[in-house]
Amino acid sequence: MDLTAAGLVSRVVRELGSRADELTAEVERDLRRELPELWDDPDIARMVAENVADHVAAGLFGLEHAIAPGRIAPPPADEERARRLARHGIPLGSMLRAFRLAQTVVLDRLLAEMPRYSDDPELISAATRQVIAAAAAYVDRTSEQGVVAFQEERDRRLQWRLSMVNEAGMRIGTTLDIVRTTQELADHAVEHFADLVTVDLLEAALQGQEFPGDGPLLLRRTARASVTDDGQQSLAEAQQLRVCPEGSPEARALVTGRPAKHHGDAAADAPHVHSTLIVPLRARGTTLGIARFCRNHNPRRYDDEDLLLAQEIAARAAVAVDNARRYSHVRATALTLQRSLLPRGAPRLSAVEVAYRYLPAGDRVGVGGDWYDVIPLSGARVALVVGDVVGHGIHAAATMGRLRTAVRTLADIDLPPDELLTHLDDIVLRLAGESADDVDGEAAGDTGATCLYAVYDPVSRRFALARAGHVPPALVTPDGTPEILELPPGPPLGLGGLPFEAMELELPEGSLLALYTDGLVESRDHDVDAGLARLRQALAQPAPSLEAVCDHVVEALLPTRPDDDVALLLARTHALGAGQVATWELAAEPAAVARARSEVSRQLSDWGLEQLGFTAELIVSELVTNAIRYGRPPVRLRLIHDRALLCEVSDGSSTTPHLRRARVFDEGGRGLLLVAQLAERWGTRHARRGKTVWAELSDSAELPLLAFAED
Repeated sequence: MDLTAAGLVSRVVRELGSRADELTAEVERDLRRELPELWDDPDIARMVAENVADHVAAGLFGLEHAIAPGRIAPPPADEERARRLARHGIPLGSMLRAFRLAQTVVLDRLLAEMPRYSDDPELISAATRQVIAAAAAYVDRTSEQGVVAFQEERDRRLQWRLSMVNEAGMRIGTTLDIVRTTQELADHAVEHFADLVTVDLLEAALQGQEFPGDGPLLLRRTARASVTDDGQQSLAEAQQLRVCPEGSPEARALVTGRPAKHHGDAAADAPHVHSTLIVPLRARGTTLGIARFCRNHNPRRYDDEDLLLAQEIAARAAVAVDNARRYSHVRATALTLQRSLLPRGAPRLSAVEVAYRYLPAGDRVGVGGDWYDVIPLSGARVALVVGDVVGHGIHAAATMGRLRTAVRTLADIDLPPDELLTHLDDIVLRLAGESADDVDGEAAGDTGATCLYAVYDPVSRRFALARAGHVPPALVTPDGTPEILELPPGPPLGLGGLPFEAMELELPEGSLLALYTDGLVESRDHDVDAGLARLRQALAQPAPSLEAVCDHVVEALLPTRPDDDVALLLARTHALGAGQVATWELAAEPAAVARARSEVSRQLSDWGLEQLGFTAELIVSELVTNAIRYGRPPVRLRLIHDRALLCEVSDGSSTTPHLRRARVFDEGGRGLLLVAQLAERWGTRHARRGKTVWAELSDSAELPLLAFAED
């Protein structure tokens, strides 16, 4: 009688069934290697071993007797075992993967045995297809039944856990008292799933300090509850400090921030404890202390579901404890931040006279994101900045401080207003990306800002302005006529990909420019247009000083405390007369250097600055030589007599000179080193065409010995 595919399968399975113990052991070895989490708990490991043996026996029996896969009866305890896995917190994926791994091992053994009973490749192929189809159908059906039982148990446990967590949210944190909050945590846990609970907080956290990186961990017990007493005797010792032993489970949980589950550990105040959960109290990325949940009367050991529940309740309690801890520190922190981030005072400048005001909104703790700044630039110019960061509070204030620093850095390299806003837009985008990636930090909200940046040149009396979604500035001409400048609006900072456009205008000396944030002109009781009209009226009123103008504007537009932060910056322009500026066009030839030195010497004599003659001539000589040698025509020399002497050499090349250290036998390379040593400040600014290298000398400039020192 010819052997059929079903007969071949039956013979192979019958032979393999005699070695079922070996096959079961092989499956267990693979599961231990691939899914070690199933073997951590002895009870779960025993159950998994029994389940493997039952499924191997059921599957082999069905194959041997050619039973249809849908009629092979799974082990009677299969669904209850799936529920036990759910109760112990084993992931559903681990259960399903265990089915597939076991299927793979059994199939490999079956397919490896077939060539021993037949050398007919077609018969082996048919038998192989039959075995694979039957095994897949059996595993699919048993997996589906297991998933249903698993999910039912998970849903039931989830509902109970949610009710526990919701109750904890209502009972824990009813006040801003730290001791009472931790005692509420202990009482709630003892009522439902613990026999003894203790809560210890880090002394550093109670003092508002960071987690102690070095030194012993000092803990202060703030709460205790037990099913056998009310805990009053232990609470009497709450003010005593204790050192957390290094290497103990509590110390590891505090350092790593990870909870732990221990069995068989006895506590000093509960000698019969057989199961313990140690959960760190963490809120907003900070470890505050530790909660210990013990069982000494309930015989059931804690499982992973209990650990997850303890974590969720402890997380609620940690937030409440952290709120109470921060309450006493946040106002002082915000006030300190306000004082440190806003300008302490305006610099003394010849280009403009300034006055400013900053008004925080209502009674909010801390400051918002409004800021202003006055930044001296090269060539006696000045940059005026007003900006507004989205939101309020410490995050907005910190972002404001970062943007203010960024603007100062970008201004220091003399970027035009539109280019500066483009770079600032990139910075805001990066800050927004950092906030989005900070999954462990506090919710900071959206990061965005508006900004108005203006540069005034007192020599040409020209203003260059650009704005990024900011309210337009107001201008008052010397005859007292106010107007709102219609600047190209530009997108707010943080959108990215859109251009900014600058506008230039020439102003008569004595013009008044008002820069402000939207809180000055926009309120709940009127729109921006009405606020701008009131601003024009207020600026049109005569006042004896710029400070008086500031006061009048604030009183007229903000009779009560503003709804939003307000920053106001007023600047009255001045001009440098022809007697303070000297300019020469130089030929691009070496002979022009001598002429430049001669012209500088004569001009300094006219200004009464003979003491700066030698230093200025040396600096001008080096700068003009570099322009002729490395730059392109036209070459221009300009001296500005302001609060300091400014020397500027311009040429048509855009190449930026770099300071380098010359070697002993190098013939060149020391020019810019001399300039850096002799000048108070020096730098390069680029124009649309060419560049300007400038140096600033004070009246007390001296020749440093380092300028002539040999290597």
